[in-house]
Amino acid sequence: MSRVSTPSRHAIVIGGGPAGLMAAEVLAAGGVQVDLYDAMPSVGRKFLLAGKGGMNITHAEDAGAFAGRYGARRAEVTPWLDGFTPQQVRDWIHGLGIDTFVGSSGRVFPLEMKAAPLLRAWLHRLREAGVRFHMRHRWLGWRDGALLFATPDGERLEQAGATVLALGGASWARLGSDGAWVPLLREKSVEVAPLVPMNCGFDADWSEHFASRHGGAPLTTVALAVEGAPGPDGTPVFRKGQFVVTASGIEGSLVYALSAPIRDAIAAQGRATVWIDLLPDHSFERVLAEVTHPRGTRSMASHLQSRLGIKGVKSGLLHECLSKDAYADPVRLAQALKALPLVLVRARPIDEAISSGGGVRFEAMEGAGGMLRALPGVFVAGEMVDWEAPTGGYLLTACFGSGRAAGSAALEWLST
Repeated sequence: MSRVSTPSRHAIVIGGGPAGLMAAEVLAAGGVQVDLYDAMPSVGRKFLLAGKGGMNITHAEDAGAFAGRYGARRAEVTPWLDGFTPQQVRDWIHGLGIDTFVGSSGRVFPLEMKAAPLLRAWLHRLREAGVRFHMRHRWLGWRDGALLFATPDGERLEQAGATVLALGGASWARLGSDGAWVPLLREKSVEVAPLVPMNCGFDADWSEHFASRHGGAPLTTVALAVEGAPGPDGTPVFRKGQFVVTASGIEGSLVYALSAPIRDAIAAQGRATVWIDLLPDHSFERVLAEVTHPRGTRSMASHLQSRLGIKGVKSGLLHECLSKDAYADPVRLAQALKALPLVLVRARPIDEAISSGGGVRFEAMEGAGGMLRALPGVFVAGEMVDWEAPTGGYLLTACFGSGRAAGSAALEWLST
């Protein structure tokens, strides 16, 4: 067991994801000695994997629409966004020597579409600012008022004037976000909401025939709505996009965008019904006209393919989700083409999710800076906190903003 004494102008950051790195940057810029600890061999592992298919940093939509992506926690997250706006995120990236561009969907990407160059430049700047990195140091809680770490050289106790916890949620545990911090904070009387999957896939319990034939098939140019989550006029609100049929259910960007209401419906009722519009560019009247158009000796499947382009996985879904009687009724078939009911029975495991909801409740914190009421001088940031958002740059922007808020609050704590 070793113990290191530390000066009062010293802060410890635990967690090397975007929120932790941003908190470290703010603290170091304020003249504080920062030591950053992470259980993994290197920092930013989830950040790098998230950027593997194209690093979506933030989104260029207007501030009101952007803030609305945070749902029930909009009011609590907005101060983070005001303190580090999407445009300021872009300016900050430009300051690292990385150019960005806005895609056709409004999403913002680094010019090279990669996370690694951005992370390398960021770490270089942090090291130049004096941030010291300690890898393979797993935080185990507190002992005798000091922070306890398991290290390759045995247990180690550390103390600092301020501590920022940025340990992530519970998705992609192999990259470091395993939720092991939850019991450590609950032992200290910090209120933590259960961690739940967000931006995740769902199981539909397909028939073996459908799963073997269509598992992995993409559904492009479709729309999705969730039963029980209607618009202002009481009708389901369809969102257009694409997703993938898996061997067990559905996943993909359109499903992730609606994962919170789907997940909550399953939690409340044991199942959730979503409605799939297989022809979002066609009105119901046109679909009905095509379905009822004389088909001669052709089968209905051939007729639908010829008149409406329904084939492959879309045709398979009709047979999977409709009774024979409904399929044989032109009006009910046309209705199903515009709103096909699909029952989802469970979310995929949280470790498969892109992100997680739940975490330290805002009510357990002092303001946007995230200082824990039960642990003065200890701040929390990022996915550890009880908020959630869809993909599209919203997750990263809030993590950056919360990290900056926690770093600023910790800096103020050290100053006073």
